[in-house]
Order: sequence, then structure tokens, then C-alpha cells
Amino acid sequence: MHGLLSLLIWLPIAAGVLVLVLGDRNIVIARWLALLASLATLALSVPLWRGFDASTSALQFLEKVPWIARFNAYYGLGVDGIALPLIALTAFMTVPVIIAAWTVIEKRAAQYYAAFLIMEGLMIGVFSATDALLFYFFWEAMLIPMFLIIGIWGGQRRVYATIKFFLYTFLGSVFMLAALIYMYVKGGSYSIADLQALPLTLTEQRWIFFAFFLAFAVKVPMWPVHTWLPDAHVEAPTGGSVILAAVMLKMGGYGFLRFSLPITPDACRELDLLVISLSLIAVVYIGFVALVQQDMKKLIAYSSIAHMGFVTLGAFIVYQIVRATGGGVGAGMGLDGAMVQMISHGLISGALFLCVGVLYDRMHSRQIADYGGVINTMPVFAGFLVLFCLANTGLPGTSGFVGEFLVIIASFRASFWYAFLAAVTLVLGAAYTLWMVKRVVFGPVTSPRVAALKDLNGREFLILGVLALAVIGLGVWPEPLLRVLQPTIHHLVSQAIATKL
Repeated sequence: MHGLLSLLIWLPIAAGVLVLVLGDRNIVIARWLALLASLATLALSVPLWRGFDASTSALQFLEKVPWIARFNAYYGLGVDGIALPLIALTAFMTVPVIIAAWTVIEKRAAQYYAAFLIMEGLMIGVFSATDALLFYFFWEAMLIPMFLIIGIWGGQRRVYATIKFFLYTFLGSVFMLAALIYMYVKGGSYSIADLQALPLTLTEQRWIFFAFFLAFAVKVPMWPVHTWLPDAHVEAPTGGSVILAAVMLKMGGYGFLRFSLPITPDACRELDLLVISLSLIAVVYIGFVALVQQDMKKLIAYSSIAHMGFVTLGAFIVYQIVRATGGGVGAGMGLDGAMVQMISHGLISGALFLCVGVLYDRMHSRQIADYGGVINTMPVFAGFLVLFCLANTGLPGTSGFVGEFLVIIASFRASFWYAFLAAVTLVLGAAYTLWMVKRVVFGPVTSPRVAALKDLNGREFLILGVLALAVIGLGVWPEPLLRVLQPTIHHLVSQAIATKL
């Protein structure tokens, strides 16, 4: 279906502009329009998935129109097995964000919905772009709605968190732009496929690798450039935290897979230990940091950093497997795990932030110490929260298990110690997550405010119920996702291990 990707990008953006025009004077119409637009975008992702040929690694649903002729830049769109699941995740997670804000956001509600719809279209554009300049346009443009979401609807320290978020992510991206311009001057094209085929010396690859690394490592975020994330999560409204964790962090992982590995394979091979070391530090050290958090949002934010460490570990363990086995056999398992982990983490972290939002809407507190015995007054909610927390620990039968298992097995092919350190997160993840569950959910009711809590309403039950089905469904039957991934992953492995020298 020609034009489907453009429709996925511009439908939510156009709807967002229309919601903005309607404003709070017509808030009922604006609210329903926002919901219908997000549902329509999700519905459009269904024919995209059903029409996708999972037997090939070639880009599909291609669109190409001249954009900036002077710079040989095109409005080029297309999807492969890596982009497709991330587009589907973006469309899926926007719907609960719109529904969750139905009665919660009272100040400038129309602008709130508009910001998320516009951001949805821009994020889908990031995953769809086949032209590097267009990719950069979408990459930077989607910072603006999130900047406004945190800055307007955030907490008491929202200005500090917003400025820190914007500076970190924007400054990292400037280096990426410099690398893209250098390659354009050298090769005369912004096409990502042309950049991947561009011959580069080892010195050139090193510089380009570090330029990409600064942009993508900040977005993941990797240790030690992770400090913006806990602040942004804590101050962001619930919907902002959900999209930040579920989709925006995945752009860093996507950038490594789309740009770093195929464009600078020799530099990646030479510097893989740097990325693996930083990933393992994130997995282990950040797990200990999460253990001492008193704010539920901050705990989940640090948990996200630890879990995203699996993504970068799985992406760069390829080279260690090739060295250990003398070939590329099994190298794709780490990349499979990285992709599954991105999708799984998007679902689980989004669900956890929505759960915190449910409690915050009732008690206006995120402090673990203010709760206790929630299961006595909110048994249905407690069931959902325990399920998502168990998924966050990597419980078999949930989506959290599949990606981590694949990455750990791939790490074991390279080195026992990589696998051992990666597996430590299973212990630490259980420690900080279940410690939070124990203090928030179980035990006697110690506060009159907790005693007065009301269980989930129909809207909240619908949101958490659908996410629970997704988490369990992916955990029990990951085959449809893996089938879509594997041809593209195999092609990516061949690009990553081929030398340009």
C-alpha cells in the first residue's frame, strides 16, 4: 500500500494541529479527536505488519520524493524488520497515554493531547526515514513536544529537568549531524543505504563512531551520560514518562543498529569492549543505585537504564562471538535479544509508569514510604502491579524474560564472565523491584489515605489489561516478532562483521 508510512507519520501530526486549533474551548471534541487519531494510527500499523514480507531483509513500503534537491536529500521512507516493531510499539503505546489523561489533565488539556499526537508522528518518522537528513529532522523535531510536555505539565523542578533533558540530547545530536555532513561531502548522498556502503578508512570510522556514539549513548541512555533520565522521569507527567521510557529511549538502540554497526564496522570491532564495559556497568552499578531509591518513578527510571544496558550489550557482543567462535554463527542472537528487549522494555516500563500514575492521581505522592498495604484496598490494581514488576525482573512467561535470556546466552558464547555479569541484573532486578512491591503492595494498611483508596475504574482497567495481555503474549509466544526480525538481523550481522578496509 503506497503512502502508508506517510499516512502513519502525518495523520497524528495533522490531528495534533487540529486539536491545538480546537483548544480547551472545545475540549470534549478535542479529547475524542485525539483518541480517534491515536486509534486510527494504531489501526494503520496493522496492514503495515500484515503486508510486511518477513522472508527478506529488503526495505519495504518504499516512498521517495525529492526534498532538498541542492543537497541531494530525499523524503525517503521504508521499513525493514528492525523498524517495523518499533513503529508498531510507538502506535500502540500512544493510545494508553491519551486514555490515561482523560480526566487527569485539567490545565491546557488540548495542548497536552496535541503534543503527544505530534510527537507520535515524528517518532514514527525517525523509524521510517531512509534518508539520513530526514532522519535527523525527525530526530530533533520530536524533542520539542517532549520539552513542552515536561516543561508545562511536569513537577516542581520541571524547568531544571527540561533544560537538562534538552541540552544532553541536543548536544549529542550535533555530533551526529557533523558526521552525516562529513559523509555527505565524501559520498554525495544522504541515503542511509549509500552511507552504509561508503568506503571509509579506520581513522574516519573512529571519528564517525564517536560522533554517533555521543548521540545514541545519551538517548539510550548509557552510563555515565544517563543522569538526565531520572530527573526527566520524576518531573514528567505520567504520559511523558511512559513515552520517554517506552519509545524515546529505543531511538538510541535503533541508531546503533541502523548507523553505527553497518557504517563503521571496523571501528565497532576495535571499540566493542568500550561499549560492552559501559553496558555491563549500567547493568550492575545502576541496579545497585535503584536499590536505594525512595521515589517509585526514580526507581523505575534507574531500572530502565539497567535494562537498556542489555540492548547495547546485545548489539556489540557480536564481535566478541565472532572472535570466540571464529565465525558469525550465533552472532545474530545478541541482536535478536537487543530488539526483543527494546520492545519488551517499552511495554513493561510504560505499564509500570502508568501504575505509578494511578497511585499518584489518588494520593499525589510517589514516595514508597507513603504507601503500604495497597492490596487491601486496591486488589485488582495490586494484581496488575505485581505482574508488571515480575515481568520487570525477567520472570519466564513474560516478555521481560525473552530478550534478557537471548542476550545472556549470546554473551555466554563470547565469555562466561560477560554472561555472569549480565545475569547479575536478574538478581538485582528482583531485589529492587520486589522490595518496592513488598513496601507498597503488601503488609497491613498503615495510612488512612491508603485505607481510603479506590480500586481501578473501567478506563484504568482497560489500559493495564491490554498491556498485561501484550506482556504475557510476547513472553509466551515471541515467534511472530522473531520471525519479522531475523532476515534483517542476519543482514545486519553480515554488514557488521564485513570490513571496509
